[in-house]
Amino acid sequence: MNPMHAFDRPWAVRLAVILVAATLAAPAQAQPPAARLLPAQSEIAFTTRQMGVPVEGHFGRFSATVAFDPKQPAQGSVVITIDTGSARFGSPELDAEIGRPEWLDVGRYGQARFQSSAIHAAGPGRFDVSGQLSLKGVVHAMVVPVQLVQNGSSGVASGSFTLKRLDYKVGEGEWTDTSMLADDVLVKFKLALAGLPAP
Repeated sequence: MNPMHAFDRPWAVRLAVILVAATLAAPAQAQPPAARLLPAQSEIAFTTRQMGVPVEGHFGRFSATVAFDPKQPAQGSVVITIDTGSARFGSPELDAEIGRPEWLDVGRYGQARFQSSAIHAAGPGRFDVSGQLSLKGVVHAMVVPVQLVQNGSSGVASGSFTLKRLDYKVGEGEWTDTSMLADDVLVKFKLALAGLPAP
């Protein structure tokens, strides 16, 4: 018998025990507590261009589930659900049109949803939120830049991004002509939140 083996085995067992004990003793990184959306102080708006003229609208109903600690952004998560039937332009004609099948098809797809997959710090008070946007039955990945301004446990997360409406089949038939209606849609959001961990 090789005398080295008599020493290898006990040390191997001890090392394994130490590694297992260290793993069990390591604190799990818990998800931050959930923040509360303040709907009356929040908004999601969008702007498109018809024949070069800006046309602005907004969603009147949406919810957000946010668990986020600015000191540990990677542990956070965001889910935003939008009632697509609440889209309004302020024009009765346009408001009646936007829910039709060639547009948002509210009858079949009553909700749009963004769910984060990763959150990374991008500077003081700034974060890049990666995730997937589901709209009209189509899902695409995107990265949303967010600016967070906090006052104690309350804060406002705001930002904007541009999406291609044709990627989500919004505006079918004759409305696929981007000389009539631009493909780019600018989305702006402001989410007022309570219950955030203090910075």
